[in-house]
Amino acid sequence: MAAGGMSAQAQTPVPATLTTAPANLSVWDVVKTPAPDRTARLQEIAKTEGGSMSLYTSIAERDLKIIFDPFEKKYGIKVNVWRASGDSVLARTITEARGKRYTVDVFHAGAVELEALSREHLLQKVASPHFADLSPGSLPEHKEWASTLLSLWVQAYNTQAFTKNDLPKTYSDLLDPRFKGKLGYEVENVDWFVTVVKSMGEAKGLQFFKDLSSTNGISVRKGHTNLTAMVASGEVPMALTVYNYMPEAFKKKGAPIDWTVLQPAVARANGVAVLKNAPHPASAALLMDYLLGEGQQTYATIDYVPTNLKVPSELRKIKMVLVDPADSLDHRDKWKRLYEELILKGSRP
Repeated sequence: MAAGGMSAQAQTPVPATLTTAPANLSVWDVVKTPAPDRTARLQEIAKTEGGSMSLYTSIAERDLKIIFDPFEKKYGIKVNVWRASGDSVLARTITEARGKRYTVDVFHAGAVELEALSREHLLQKVASPHFADLSPGSLPEHKEWASTLLSLWVQAYNTQAFTKNDLPKTYSDLLDPRFKGKLGYEVENVDWFVTVVKSMGEAKGLQFFKDLSSTNGISVRKGHTNLTAMVASGEVPMALTVYNYMPEAFKKKGAPIDWTVLQPAVARANGVAVLKNAPHPASAALLMDYLLGEGQQTYATIDYVPTNLKVPSELRKIKMVLVDPADSLDHRDKWKRLYEELILKGSRP
């Protein structure tokens, strides 16, 4: 087991409330209890943890301050962030754990990365008071992580290259000659490809991407922000896989860009988890609770889809299909091979 001594802690009985809790009740027992005074006890313990904690995340750099500043002000806990791509934060977390170097408290990234950490037995089961408010599919059965937001992939287009009447209404419309040489794709979006293929029916979906690559071509680019900027400049007239908030940000600055969304609209859950060997477990649990509760309004403000149903979002009106993290992990080699065949090798610069 990755976390030394955790099995012994799990055997400690947890009271209905913590007011009269036994003296030997550990911080981990507090993290895992749904007791109504859990938050107050976590705050008490957090005061003894040094006033700081560590977060590994793939959250966009532009969003870090707006998301975490309110938490720091409320609790007086400094969040030390290490940010990289989802693959990179996953690899670093696993490498450090295998080397018994336990420095990270909280992990916030995509559902696929979170589920991979769960399978490595590196995550701590928790009991957040906000679990009951989350949208269906936001909380896996093991309760070792929970979705905080949905990142919605949309199709961004340059408004000087296409009018609204020119836009595709279905994926099949992309096979029309008017899109030849005009389609961009972000290189890391394997999960979008997989989800669209599966929603069409695997054989039909794979044939669609084969036809799209061979007839109209797909221009593969690195970086969602970079690809969005190329659409705004007209270098790439339409991007198939950028996140909804990116063209929205360029549009607000006056750039000739807008977005549409084809069905099935594909969204990827991002979530949060506490590490089993977190050096500041009470602070970590408070941050997780915050991101699933109060912090949800901030996600909505910056055009993400919040998973807490108490927070309104116009984007929820869009019918979405979520990436299946278990399938992505279980069949990674298969989908990677097909993706390389149909998207990467079939791409055009």
